[in-house]
Amino acid sequence: MNSINLIKDNIDNLTTLWKTVASPLLSYHKNDPFEVSHIKNSGWPNRLWFREDITEENFPQIQEIMEKKPGLVIPYWDIFGSSSKYFFEKNGFHIRIQLVAMVLKLGEKLPLQNNLTFKRVLNEEDAKTWSDIYPLSFSYVISKETLVHNYENVKFYLVHFEGKAIGTLTLFQTEKTMGIHGVGVIPEMRKRGFAEEIMKFAINEAIDADCEYAQLQASALGKGIYTRLGFEDLFTITNYQLT
Repeated sequence: MNSINLIKDNIDNLTTLWKTVASPLLSYHKNDPFEVSHIKNSGWPNRLWFREDITEENFPQIQEIMEKKPGLVIPYWDIFGSSSKYFFEKNGFHIRIQLVAMVLKLGEKLPLQNNLTFKRVLNEEDAKTWSDIYPLSFSYVISKETLVHNYENVKFYLVHFEGKAIGTLTLFQTEKTMGIHGVGVIPEMRKRGFAEEIMKFAINEAIDADCEYAQLQASALGKGIYTRLGFEDLFTITNYQLT
């Protein structure tokens, strides 16, 4: 598969996940040329995204949407070969975080240490535990209600070590692509190889699901692990928020 298709698959997996989790909560809306997923009392997905390159003429409409839905994040896919990202700075936006979209061609399953156990979230109690520990790894909350409404649509996992919930994982499949999202380990359990073990479990699940590729969006914190596991860079995502 060529890199253009891999880039499209990465964006499709991510944006379809946003649309999927928001739809049961009636929180997904299409405002051409934009799509918006904004869940109340949750920090995620809360995204406004676009398929084509953005123009300066789009910004009055963006401002109008963001006044009605404060806290939205706009991902800019650095794939257009233009200087359109500078319109954000010109219109009062600041960079929240930059991510690197990455891909792995799947092959043989990976050996696990078996120090961790993985439990798919399928009840309200586990959904609350997942929602409680997720912000310890990330700077935002995913509401319990988001999980409760999406047990069937998305695979949310609680990761346990010696009986204690220490991490999270989200898997979302689109066609032959497995998106790996929300890989988090609580601070006191870091630097013990657990994030890499979670990733190996996720890769093996993707292989079992007959996927051809695993895709993700890496922060600076996790990128070294993903590169070590064979993931390759595709493009940069710059997430903007209104100042």
